[in-house]
Amino acid sequence: MVTIHFRAVNFKAGLRLKEYAKKRIEKLSLFHQQILEVFVFTKVENNSDGFNKWAELKIEIPGDYVIVKKISRSFEESIHNAAASAVRILKKRKGKVRSS
Repeated sequence: MVTIHFRAVNFKAGLRLKEYAKKRIEKLSLFHQQILEVFVFTKVENNSDGFNKWAELKIEIPGDYVIVKKISRSFEESIHNAAASAVRILKKRKGKVRSS
């Protein structure tokens, strides 16, 4: 079971957003079994173009961290895109561990 820490910066996150993040993050363990814990940071930036909601994932694996940041129009989209990028990175890291 992966330990997930959720932090909302400059706003109050609803239960629905936290549950979405938890469900999406738990899927990462399918691609890398040695994830120790995941920190999810969400933040609203003040800008006028609508792309102001960002998500940062800090994934702790043995001996390293994987950090992914994405920004988009919604938190769900940012979390989804960050998790998708993290999957690619974790697959690559897992492959390096096997080959060494």
